[in-house]
Amino acid sequence: MITLDALQQQLIDSMTHSGAVRTEPWKEAAAAVRRHEFLRGGYFRPVLGTSPTAWAPVLETDEEWLAGCYVDRSLVTQIAGTIRPEDVQGTITRQPTSSSTLPSLVLRMLEALRVEPGMRVLEIGTGTGYSTAVLAGRLGEDNVTSVEYDEDVAARAHRSLAQHGTWPLLVTGDGLGGYAASAPYDRIIATCGVRAVPVEWLRQTRPGGEILTTVGGWLGASDLVRLTVNDDGTAEGPVLGGQVEFMLARPHTPPPLGLLPDLSGGEEREARIGADVLADWTTRFIAQLGAPSVQRLALEVDGRTEDILLDIEGESWASLYQDGDRWIVRQSGPTRPWDSIEEQLGRWHAAGTPAIEDATVRVTAEGQSLHWQK
Repeated sequence: MITLDALQQQLIDSMTHSGAVRTEPWKEAAAAVRRHEFLRGGYFRPVLGTSPTAWAPVLETDEEWLAGCYVDRSLVTQIAGTIRPEDVQGTITRQPTSSSTLPSLVLRMLEALRVEPGMRVLEIGTGTGYSTAVLAGRLGEDNVTSVEYDEDVAARAHRSLAQHGTWPLLVTGDGLGGYAASAPYDRIIATCGVRAVPVEWLRQTRPGGEILTTVGGWLGASDLVRLTVNDDGTAEGPVLGGQVEFMLARPHTPPPLGLLPDLSGGEEREARIGADVLADWTTRFIAQLGAPSVQRLALEVDGRTEDILLDIEGESWASLYQDGDRWIVRQSGPTRPWDSIEEQLGRWHAAGTPAIEDATVRVTAEGQSLHWQK
């Protein structure tokens, strides 16, 4: 039977060989943290062949639990906002709401954080506390503040970190507001996704400091962005690439669609771009920065499939369908979702459809925007 030390070494070797761990200080910090200590409550594994995905609990008493903790993959630890592995007998098909991120991504992000000894870091999303422990091991617990939205998740992380012998400042609250009491920070790192980078993060980061977060939207594409805060309180920086995806921060999750609006009205025109382009991940990522509040679904209408884009917040909608070689769009509401998407994608095409790694995100008090370096 493989030993715990061997499991830990396999994980460290795997992350080193993949390039997730590139420097010795982070390798040492990761090697000092045992991931299973942050998964004592168990985790959920996906049940193969199920749609929607069903989840089965894996508890500490199960034979597969320990080895599973040291596989380089994300492990779901909470479902539907309150359900833990010990609460479930059999399987459950609700939406995951908290997880332990795959260690290689944790270390890739920590490497990308570009910290130096003595820097003060704010972590948004404590989760299980694993990444918090690695971060504290590298910088010292007095230099780490971590905010967790969910009280139950935060309490479990506190216990795990205490058992690990690590005592960073842990705060329970809405991480989108940061934590002003310990500001300013040299770095902010978010282990949850956001639709828009909160201005509070910029205000709590010293000029020249950096923010590392995933930015996305409700069309299902996100990526890692590293922003440098300017003297005037704005920030900008590159999209790092890799199609990095985290669960959205709870306040940024999409609302239930509810009762659909009457889709028979609206203004109709020929679309310059068809909805089929949204099958491409990069196109979706760029499009949703022009319409971050839009949700997409497909409906059968009069014998044809229509792509429906709903902006619940803005009370607007667009419906697209194919008519031979043409795409027709029908829109209604205070805004025109497809107009915004066509404008955003049009700018990208005019620039020559550069790779996403050539994109720069700018954040001001008025909002965020996407630009291309070439």
